[in-house]
Amino acid sequence: MPAARRNKVITLAILLMATNASAADTAPKPADRAEAIKIIAAARKIVAPERIERDEAVKIGGIDQWVSIRSADKRNPVLLLLHGGPGYVSMPMSWWFAHGWDEYFTVVQWDQRGAGKTYQLNDPAKVAPTMTRDRMIADTEEMTQWVRREFGKQKIFVIGHSWGSYLGLELAKRHPDWLHAYIGVGQLTDGPESERRGYAFALDAARRDGNAEAVKQLEAVAPYPAPKGDTPLKSIYTERRWLGHYGGVMAYRADNDAESDLSYLSPDYGDSEIKHIWDGNDFSEKYLLAGVLGLDESGTRKLDCPLIIFAGRHDYNVNSAVAAEWFAKVEAPSKQFVWFENSAHLPMTEESGKFLVSLVRYARPIAERVGDVAPETTK
Repeated sequence: MPAARRNKVITLAILLMATNASAADTAPKPADRAEAIKIIAAARKIVAPERIERDEAVKIGGIDQWVSIRSADKRNPVLLLLHGGPGYVSMPMSWWFAHGWDEYFTVVQWDQRGAGKTYQLNDPAKVAPTMTRDRMIADTEEMTQWVRREFGKQKIFVIGHSWGSYLGLELAKRHPDWLHAYIGVGQLTDGPESERRGYAFALDAARRDGNAEAVKQLEAVAPYPAPKGDTPLKSIYTERRWLGHYGGVMAYRADNDAESDLSYLSPDYGDSEIKHIWDGNDFSEKYLLAGVLGLDESGTRKLDCPLIIFAGRHDYNVNSAVAAEWFAKVEAPSKQFVWFENSAHLPMTEESGKFLVSLVRYARPIAERVGDVAPETTK
């Protein structure tokens, strides 16, 4: 090789080595939670002219309760999300599953009494005596009224998920004139029958799997649910452990960590708040879980507002087949049942694309027909 060419090759090699050494000294980003949430917050920032991004405490039921409001255009129809649990907040995971909702709706999320940031804002000892189903329904009514006043809307959409589907159905029964439609996800109908089928599913799966430990634990809580509707929390947790292990909470998965872990990257919760994110879940379940699982709402056979149900085909946590049987019998001005074939109890996370498409396809046109949408702009 000629000397001049050899010198060029050596020079290039030295430059490449220096570049690689410099890159090796620089750690890849994000290096920690703070950097990660900064990236996520910047990516989802709404910059449209008619946008709204608010996070604040609202006085509901005599206490401060936390809400998040996001919309690319505040003139769009309002959608209020009632999270599950009791106490299992959705707001920290919504950066993932609700991406795009705010392009079509003004999305209001609410940490309910005894849950999430609302739990952290208040003295649990003072809130404890108020943790009743009647108070939670009253809170839902007050929050819906606040949202309607705040945005000057005669009607809004309400999504109730799991425990929130109990609150949402009660709202739809009592105040159908407030709603464009009620949208149930993981809809609670006949609680005892749902529990019976969920237990049978978990026990059958454990036996087929040859899982002696699971079979032993499940048989130890029989009869399940308790005949008089007073199933101990310990028994419920045992049943839920194995139901989730065999894909009854997230389809084809052994747990729901893929959903709950999203909270650790949430721009909506600070580090100190994240540390206590599930404190409210533990608190609320003591007062509300066993009671709501013992309720039979299947006697509701007529609603005076449109009804939409999104159901995971593999949902045994709140049995989707039981919900489908109820839906077939209930009367409503209009109704739509949407199956999510690759989901269990969390279709908004498991099939987030289909969930958004379904909201736009089945819910938003109801508001469009009465002019409750942002006007289209044309050039």
